[in-house]
Amino acid sequence: MNEIFSIAGKVAVITGGSGVLGSNIARGFLKAGAKVFIVGAHPERVSKMLAELEPLGEVDGKTCNVLDMDELRQLREEILSRWEQVDILVNAAGGNIPGGTLTQEQTVFDMQVADLNKVVDLNLYGSVYPCLVFGEAMAKQGQGSIVNVSSMASFSAITRVPGYSIAKSGIEIFTKWLATEMALKFNERIRVNAIAPGFFIGHQNRAVLINPNGTLTERSRKVLAKTPMKRFGDISELNGTVQFLCSDAASFITGTVVPVDGGFSAFSGV
Repeated sequence: MNEIFSIAGKVAVITGGSGVLGSNIARGFLKAGAKVFIVGAHPERVSKMLAELEPLGEVDGKTCNVLDMDELRQLREEILSRWEQVDILVNAAGGNIPGGTLTQEQTVFDMQVADLNKVVDLNLYGSVYPCLVFGEAMAKQGQGSIVNVSSMASFSAITRVPGYSIAKSGIEIFTKWLATEMALKFNERIRVNAIAPGFFIGHQNRAVLINPNGTLTERSRKVLAKTPMKRFGDISELNGTVQFLCSDAASFITGTVVPVDGGFSAFSGV
């Protein structure tokens, strides 16, 4: 492989690393020769994922509340003590919660404010706080790459997920803001970008996309009608874009949001 695309030897921290998205990125990184530290919220999930990932390369992990700055700082020091640097941060922690998603019969005025707050906190500040903590280490190093995770819910209004949409829209402007801050005040070699996944079937959205009998729901049919490739993505199809953004091949790319969506965000539906 052309060395400009390589991430071999780099130290990568992945929040949400025991989840579907984060663990998939971790697998890709390990196969590419990176050292990976996964961060998760549940001890048993982190332990299980570490057991799955260990045969692939040098990996470690720990539970941490991504909404707790003190825990994040302690974790940063532990990682720096072991590997001396943090080259990559991928913020894959997030997702929706049942109380934060409206049913077809509900309107926005039925939304429970407490659940709305939980969704916004996890999906917005659950990335902002790790950026602040690990970004500070990158500022001292003079190099590093941060990749946040946005969503199609920030490109246009998607029904039933107001809190998630608010949070992901915030992620996009924070990505641009932090990219500017790092380049202007610290070092141009510190880059901040985001990916915006299209529609992938996972544990959190399976019930709204796939009927119990395995057929597509009405929501799924609407998604595919607006996706020129006429299919859902495979989670592994995110890996190439993330690895590219973390490699020297993307050395002049910062503050951008890259859709990985089969054309969903480009197509008007007509």
